[in-house]
Amino acid sequence: MSIIVNLDVMMAKRKMSLNELSEKVDITLSNLSILKTGKAKAVRFSTLEAICKALDCQPADILEYQPDTK
Repeated sequence: MSIIVNLDVMMAKRKMSLNELSEKVDITLSNLSILKTGKAKAVRFSTLEAICKALDCQPADILEYQPDTK
């Protein structure tokens, strides 16, 4: 996958659990887990904004583009 989700890294830096972030962002634990593990196919800007607000970070801290290597 070309888009890497670094949500777990930011959560570790902020010492925030998945449960705590789920409550702050008002997203179900299962949906947040799907995003955290990189299995999500899309993310709403409103969700990304809420996560950035809760983690006090920028979208680029959570999402990273890595070109495919051939």
